[in-house]
Amino acid sequence: MTLFREKYRIESARKPGWDYTLPGWYFVTICTQGRKPHFGQVANATVNLSPIGEYVDACWKEVPQHHQHVDVDEFVVMPNHMHAIVIIGGPDRLPELRKREKFKRVAELNDVRPKVNSLGAVVGSFKSAVTRWCVAKNVEFEWQPRFHDRIIRGKNSLKAVREYIRDNPANWCKDVFYIA
Repeated sequence: MTLFREKYRIESARKPGWDYTLPGWYFVTICTQGRKPHFGQVANATVNLSPIGEYVDACWKEVPQHHQHVDVDEFVVMPNHMHAIVIIGGPDRLPELRKREKFKRVAELNDVRPKVNSLGAVVGSFKSAVTRWCVAKNVEFEWQPRFHDRIIRGKNSLKAVREYIRDNPANWCKDVFYIA
């Protein structure tokens, strides 16, 4: 943590200098607050979704309809989190490796909020839609603040991430998010 205007602030979890609006493939993990199993249960390597889990699944499938040049690839809704691949800028291109020094700069104030169709804006609007649905249904639910992302930089990495997502229900008992 660092000080900003004599108050502590949490550092960004995003990769410094990386422009999350440029074409790229991202592996994201979004968790429920306290990792509570709001989305369902796993039985026999299958996720049985709760009503919230069904809404999360349906809402995620609609992401491309709400964000221009954003698509979704493989994803899975687990009891207390979801894993997904988000494609920004078109599915035909994996991101190129970029030199770190080229992007070093201090963020200006207008750069602090997520840019339209950036990874942060996509995840933020998705989380907001699910939260609004829960409030309208009078269902107690909270997301964990933030989300985890990893930039997918090649075909081998993409293949491994897709496999991990597909196999997640079968490996639930070994998952770091597993809560009995």
